[in-house]
Amino acid sequence: MQDLKKRTFEFAVAVARLICELPLSTVNKAYTNQLIRCSSSVGANYRAAKRAKSDADFINKLKIVEEEADESIYFLELLLVFNPGSGEQINNLIREATALLKIFVASIKTARSNLNKKSG
Repeated sequence: MQDLKKRTFEFAVAVARLICELPLSTVNKAYTNQLIRCSSSVGANYRAAKRAKSDADFINKLKIVEEEADESIYFLELLLVFNPGSGEQINNLIREATALLKIFVASIKTARSNLNKKSG
């Protein structure tokens, strides 16, 4: 599997490239401002999780990653409605964000299970 640090970085870059290509409009400006933050936050918070001080801290940081990935999907879906001409590119990013979200949800479940085994 591709290194998640690199993959989350590439996701943020791909989102930024999409945003640069979208036409200027009030809707696009509002949604892209949110999207640029949450999409880049996926990778930033994943990096923070890798430096967690404890298992519980790791899980908490990964929960933030999960929220930011889900939020990225939401704003991509909104942009898709208003930018159907960019549908292929947006759908590719939705697929990648969904794949990342699934990875992080599975990681949280595994980390919780391991934490419960240690404390049980």
